[in-house]
Amino acid sequence: MNPKIKSLIEISFIILIFVVLTYLVQTNIDFFEGLINKSIGGILIYISIIIIAIVVAPISSIPLIPLVSNIWGWKLAGAVSVIGWTLGSIIAFLLARKYGVKIVKRLIPLSQIHHIEDKIPEKNLFLSVLFLRMIIPVDILSYALGLFSKIKFWPYVIATFIGVIPVTFLLAYVGTINPLFQLIVFLIVGIILLTGWIVKEKQGKH
Repeated sequence: MNPKIKSLIEISFIILIFVVLTYLVQTNIDFFEGLINKSIGGILIYISIIIIAIVVAPISSIPLIPLVSNIWGWKLAGAVSVIGWTLGSIIAFLLARKYGVKIVKRLIPLSQIHHIEDKIPEKNLFLSVLFLRMIIPVDILSYALGLFSKIKFWPYVIATFIGVIPVTFLLAYVGTINPLFQLIVFLIVGIILLTGWIVKEKQGKH
């Protein structure tokens, strides 16, 4: 299967789960509040799930965001998600940097990693990582940067932390709105991205 088509199907599936879970939580809020309360224990469990999802790629924790957003509020859910995604990214980066392909190939398909390799520039790494964090899945990019980039640890951590903030808080907020509006938002974003991809493909053929 074409990698781009496969990615589109995966993204569509994640969006579907995101919207469905939002509907279930909003219509059964009392039930879900009983399962996940706003406590230190609940927060630590959620962060642990995010870390596992990133390290044991390609499992996505994005569909869980509307669950915690509707129970904890989107601001707290966004902040906790940023912490979880940053910690998970650090672990994935260190695993790739220390153990290389030997460990990474057991956690994620190397074909996905090599697809990202071409997008990692040799210069202006900090700004590049900052930008890439907003458009590429956290797990794949973390492993790719650990394997193929020369970025140092602390610049990587700072760029990762700042880079995941916009998308994370946006998803946390979207997770609290009506599921119908969510579909409209995702549809608009999808049309914009699809248009950009088509234009890029046409330019590449000329």
